[in-house]
Amino acid sequence: MLRQSAPLLFARKLWRILRSLLVALGLIVVLVTFTPVLRWWAAALAGRWGDGKGQVLIVLGGDLNVSEILGVTSYWRSVYAIFCWRGGQYQTLVFSGHSLAGPMRDFVVAYGIPRDAIMTEDRSLSTRENALYTAELLRQDPRKKVLLTSDYHMFRALRAFRNAGLDVSPLPYPDAQKGASHIVQRWGIFCLLARETSKIVYYGLRGWL
Repeated sequence: MLRQSAPLLFARKLWRILRSLLVALGLIVVLVTFTPVLRWWAAALAGRWGDGKGQVLIVLGGDLNVSEILGVTSYWRSVYAIFCWRGGQYQTLVFSGHSLAGPMRDFVVAYGIPRDAIMTEDRSLSTRENALYTAELLRQDPRKKVLLTSDYHMFRALRAFRNAGLDVSPLPYPDAQKGASHIVQRWGIFCLLARETSKIVYYGLRGWL
């Protein structure tokens, strides 16, 4: 039997690796494009929804397009905060996020929420800092607190807040779950969920959850 040359062996090994990667990529394409896996993934990150009952609603900032102009995520979190406020049970809104708390406050004030009912935490640059600085702000407040953020963000945010010593009830809104129902948005949602999952792993390794 003729002994195969080293270059040929290497080429065959490389082809097997490439073939496995192509099969995996094809499977991912099918799952993301044609199955409800993204909605399931987002629902798993959202976890169990609380009843939304409380007196203090904490709303986390998401993104900012340009100075003082809310990005899509921050906009929708603010909109849902308005819906919650109009339910009539909340006494205080707390917006948390550097460069975001002020614009989010101004947005909801324009829709009729009293400015003196709003508190802002504008130092935080991450979810962990959202939790730490908001806990510092509200630690002595005995009222029941509810946390509002995107569905995909709730797993990490809820645990970060509780790790920081602030007991909050989760109130996610269907952000990624809603986007995943539109085929043209699914790859963007996939990247969003993958990035969030990697952050959950990082937070877990750091002991922040």
